[in-house]
Amino acid sequence: MKLLLTILSFALLLNANSYTDKPLLLNEAIDILKLQNLEIKVAKLEEKSAKEDEQTIAGKNWGKLDFMQDFARSNDAGNVFGFKLTSREASFGDFGFSEFDSTNPNILGVQAEDLNYPDDRNFFQSKLKYEVPLFTGFALSHYSNIMSNVSKIKKLEKSQVINEKVYQLRKSYYDMALLNDSINHLNKILQNIETLENTTQNMIDVGYAKKVDLLEVTAKKGNVTRVLVELNANKKLLYHYISFLLNQDINQITPPSSPITLPIYDDSTIIKNNLDIQKASTALTIKGDMVSVSQAAYYPTLGAFAEIATADDSFLGDASKHKAYTVGARLSWNLFNGTIDSAKIEKAKIQNLQMQSRVSLAKKGIKLKLAKIRTQIKSADEKIISLEKELILADAIYENYEGRYKEKLSSMSDVIIKQSAQIEKILQLLVAKNERNEKIFALEKLANIEK
Repeated sequence: MKLLLTILSFALLLNANSYTDKPLLLNEAIDILKLQNLEIKVAKLEEKSAKEDEQTIAGKNWGKLDFMQDFARSNDAGNVFGFKLTSREASFGDFGFSEFDSTNPNILGVQAEDLNYPDDRNFFQSKLKYEVPLFTGFALSHYSNIMSNVSKIKKLEKSQVINEKVYQLRKSYYDMALLNDSINHLNKILQNIETLENTTQNMIDVGYAKKVDLLEVTAKKGNVTRVLVELNANKKLLYHYISFLLNQDINQITPPSSPITLPIYDDSTIIKNNLDIQKASTALTIKGDMVSVSQAAYYPTLGAFAEIATADDSFLGDASKHKAYTVGARLSWNLFNGTIDSAKIEKAKIQNLQMQSRVSLAKKGIKLKLAKIRTQIKSADEKIISLEKELILADAIYENYEGRYKEKLSSMSDVIIKQSAQIEKILQLLVAKNERNEKIFALEKLANIEK
């Protein structure tokens, strides 16, 4: 299965590289983003790291098995005698019986030479020891819950990073569509200006217009050209930003052809799906477990251990004959610790109450944001409808004044003013649509909508 996933990922990478040679669709770009974006990669690694921490705590329930190999050489009387006892090789001679003389009435006062001044001795001990916690006052189970919820928070944070990057990518695509639409409008205006420029020149040639009229047209042409240069520069910047998000060079994209639809979700659904609320609720669960961890200090702890060992003056010498075992258990119960434990419990309870307040505050904050965003979207919709009508009117007025100028019924200044009104409406419409898109994307982020 892992091999299949690796092959599919590699194929996707190859396809991702091929997208640089053809216009990249939005859904294709999102697929590349989730695989290639560096911030998303970091978030995924942080999630994996938290999973490993979770496994670390879970592993403590199984105890630990240690192997210890000791090597020593000593002529210290205590050590040498201890080495012999451990390897089951002590003899009566080690107690100094070679000094025993039955005719000496003060035999008890004679120093045992063999015991006090033994020869150097090697000591090899091989030991296998297993320790396991049997009861920890429920601390381990609560720590496991805490680490599991920490992993959940990291997963939610990864989802937040993905949502944020998808939001930025989608906004860039829709910004590109708006820029292209505005550029097309301005190119049409530029064509009209060039037509008006030729008409004015012809009218000057036959004496029906003045040179100042041509200068006004030329100045306006320069103004429109400047705005087009700015818009095209913004397109280049957008391509750079999209390339940054996808972590590869992107030269062509296919912007969306239709406006963004407003998602239909009630506030309760959005609050339930909101990642910040989910993180806060998970953090609240962690605080509850922290209270239980603090209360574990009031319980005794019980652990068991077992070990098997062998010792000799050579490595594994007579291992079977010299082997020994020990099994046992230890109960530990702290009966008095000042007021430290109770203070820790009270602190954990206070932090739990603080988190409860934060969760409630977060929910109310989301509701306030939702109300504000919905109002802004409604306002933007009405503004766009109004500006579209105003643009149609501005186009019609310009055409009317252009015809009136040809019939010498209006001045060139009047025509230029009407054309300026056209450009102003186009730019205002661009800003209004951009604001609407931004607010809808913000609503989608709050609702945690997968795209």
